[in-house]
Amino acid sequence: MAPEYTRPAAPVPADWPRGPAYKEIKSTPETPAAADLKWREFFADERMQRVIETALKNNRDLRVAALNVDRARGLYRIQRAELLPRAETKLIATKQRVRLSSQPGLVTLEEYGVNLGVSAWEIDFFGRIRSLSQRALEEYFATEQARRSAQILLISEVANAYLTLAADRENLKLAHSTLETQQAAYNLIKRRFEVGLAPELDLRQVQTRVDSARVDVARYTELAAKDENALNLLAGSPVAAGLLPQELSVVKPLSDVSPGTTSEVLLRRPDILQAEHVLKGANANIGAARAAFFPRISLTTAIGTASGDLSGLFKSGSYVWNYAPQIILPIFDARTWAGLTVSKVDREIAVAQYEKTIQGAFREVADTLARRGTLEDQMEAQQSLLDATAKTYRLSNARYEKGIDIYLNVLDAQRSLYSAQQGLIAVRLAKLANQVRLYAVLGGGGEVGAPL
Repeated sequence: MAPEYTRPAAPVPADWPRGPAYKEIKSTPETPAAADLKWREFFADERMQRVIETALKNNRDLRVAALNVDRARGLYRIQRAELLPRAETKLIATKQRVRLSSQPGLVTLEEYGVNLGVSAWEIDFFGRIRSLSQRALEEYFATEQARRSAQILLISEVANAYLTLAADRENLKLAHSTLETQQAAYNLIKRRFEVGLAPELDLRQVQTRVDSARVDVARYTELAAKDENALNLLAGSPVAAGLLPQELSVVKPLSDVSPGTTSEVLLRRPDILQAEHVLKGANANIGAARAAFFPRISLTTAIGTASGDLSGLFKSGSYVWNYAPQIILPIFDARTWAGLTVSKVDREIAVAQYEKTIQGAFREVADTLARRGTLEDQMEAQQSLLDATAKTYRLSNARYEKGIDIYLNVLDAQRSLYSAQQGLIAVRLAKLANQVRLYAVLGGGGEVGAPL
């Protein structure tokens, strides 16, 4: 009764976007697809691996997703069991004091019986139960894909939290170093001011840089603490101090992944597979709605023994049986037609949701590719900026020490150098986060059998 399922055409272009923001995609055998690369192979840093493994074992959201899979599996087994007869045994013992019209006075009646049989077993001639069972199976598959999506999201969030903590700790280290440098400059200018070799303006200007560095130290100390709290929440338990990163530069590089030459790789994403299973379940539900127009045949039967006294229950001649087939033929029920209409509308809704999921996935990958295509240029430009500002700072400081330049130029150069150093950390963090993002949006990290 269920219509034949046909996968809807993907409402997105077959090729990835092209333009100035996108670099040419080169697919080589050495660069695996994200869905084929296990998360342990993608995240090469051993300490990050241990943090992710802890999160996969202890995170409560992922645990709920796994329990939902077990629940869906149980519901499917319940629905599938409707195809099989339910064998039941019944023990009967009655004793009553009654008056019979054929006899004077009151009499005591006793009845004992033992029956074994099948109660109201529906014989699924028209596939109603099989369609409902298929729908329950697809819902179970969809729940499993939802668990994989939750696992991918958790892995990417843990990795981003880990990298963010590393970046903020590196910024904190840079702020401490800048504070020490500015404090030393302040002490030097102060001594010069006290002996009349430096104006008070120079002293006050360098004091502003000292105070600014102190503000940054306090700010990054707070951010690092919050990052650690976020990582502990994702991991489901406090992360050992030995597993926490000290700075971003010591984190091992991430493996490269290929987005493929076409957008067909999106069909391997768990959220798209989940939407397709929901669509298949809605398609199977139409079969159950159609079967409701046809007769329902059920069977009740039992065999056993019966006797008027307990001692004669299993004696010869006490054998009894009953056989009661039942056919229910619907003639008119407006709810049946409405149910069929609802099931067809549900399928159309599932189609629209499936197509929307694909469109959303395509945009996520396209945005990530655009980000990846420009990060290399940003990294190169930021590194060049850092080298130039570092040289400018050295020259300005040398000119000031020789007395041919004012200290304000030294402060400007130092401020530019500090900003360039922070910018380089931010770009490096963005590059690593983009790699994690690309791995996640292409379906990486959702392999079956990951520790839970």
